[in-house]
Amino acid sequence: MENFFNWMTKPIPHDEVIIWFNIHNMNYEKIELYGDISKSLTKIISDTYLGENISETKIFLSDDDNKSHFNWCWNKMVEDFRKENIHIKVNGEHRDYFESFFMDTFYNQSKVSIKESIDKFLTEIFDTNMTYSKSDLDLLTELYKLMEKNIE
Repeated sequence: MENFFNWMTKPIPHDEVIIWFNIHNMNYEKIELYGDISKSLTKIISDTYLGENISETKIFLSDDDNKSHFNWCWNKMVEDFRKENIHIKVNGEHRDYFESFFMDTFYNQSKVSIKESIDKFLTEIFDTNMTYSKSDLDLLTELYKLMEKNIE
């Protein structure tokens, strides 16, 4: 249990984080780019989602509606970056990962506080100046490698 707790919370010294990035061939500019992609997708989803309780009407969307919304947001994000000459593959493990992430933490989430914390969470994971735990580094590395395989 103590090992798990340390993996989740114990801060990793910055010099060890640099070594981690080097071992995994992680480039700072790409970390920033992948963070921008994640934050852009989050913003599009949260700004355009109509399934919340709005004024007197209570609009609840089906799972199919939520998947359609995610697909539209994903395609818009890909197109927005394509306009900046950054080509992201439309389909792949990266898309599946983000779809699953947003279905769990946004679309199917009843707690507003969790929905509102997504942007902060993604900002911190991709912030190379933050103090990382081992679990943070594992997540960042997984996201980095997913994106790395799917940028054309």
